[in-house]
Amino acid sequence: MREIGGYIEFETFRCNMLYDDGIKLNCGRNAFAYLIESRNIKKICFPRMMCDSNDKVLSDYDLEVRYYSIGKDLRMDDIELDEDEWLYVVNYYGQLTDKDIFELKKKYGRVILDNAQAYFQRPAAGIDTIYTCRKFFGVSDGAILYTDSKKDGNLPYDESFARINFLVGRFERSASEFYSEYAANNDLFFEEPIKKMSRLTENILHGIDYDFIEKRRTDNFRLYHEGLASMNKLDLNIPNGAFMYPLYVENGAEIRKKLIAMKIYTPTLWPNVLENCTENDAEYDLSKNIIPLPCDHRYSSEDIKYVIEVIKNDQAS
Repeated sequence: MREIGGYIEFETFRCNMLYDDGIKLNCGRNAFAYLIESRNIKKICFPRMMCDSNDKVLSDYDLEVRYYSIGKDLRMDDIELDEDEWLYVVNYYGQLTDKDIFELKKKYGRVILDNAQAYFQRPAAGIDTIYTCRKFFGVSDGAILYTDSKKDGNLPYDESFARINFLVGRFERSASEFYSEYAANNDLFFEEPIKKMSRLTENILHGIDYDFIEKRRTDNFRLYHEGLASMNKLDLNIPNGAFMYPLYVENGAEIRKKLIAMKIYTPTLWPNVLENCTENDAEYDLSKNIIPLPCDHRYSSEDIKYVIEVIKNDQAS
């Protein structure tokens, strides 16, 4: 029986949700697993520059995996795709345009597009596309999948009420106090099966001002680019609702350490690449020396100008 009365729970939000018509799942790697099952994928061509979050998916399904390289322009090398092989494409920092994506689809046919770093780039018709919510918003889980392929069977709902402490904790205190909980939450999804997005996460996603966030992220990326393009080894597009600003410099690893000491936190996004590739590989240099500068909607233009000034002062010294 439904409960009536009692104390009031977390508020229910009723704003429009971006990608409300997609398949709502619990995490990005399980969106990939969903496609493996629904598409009956047996062979896949996968980028070498990828976090280890998908390694378990690849091994769990015993896929035949072939790896391809990424150049220092964040673009994939030309490859030949086998007749029954799928191509997994990562839209690094949202640098693939819609034209780029359609050309990949036209050339290779069987394409899975990972838009984990390009949440505000709308899905292209006929292309299986994965979005990861927690890289862009204050939620503990969640992914959106666009595909015309359906998986058999009903999925259970995930539940996220027990893993939001690090989110509400950082809201009222510092990130450093709750970082271990944040990291533990990331690790949790290595073992999670495919589930529907939790009702709590979906509710939060219905309370977000997407227009504001998209504009703020775009403006912040543009501001970084105006201030740092002259030292950046990447020739960048300005994506809508950017993920982070990738500053690629020779001494990126050293600058990152100095920024962290000043409480400007910039992650190494693919630390496993540093272990699995050699120093001569483009992926090694990209992982080591790209500084992903925060440009999200929490930060004003004054915050961005401060980070730019810190970096320029370091380079001048």
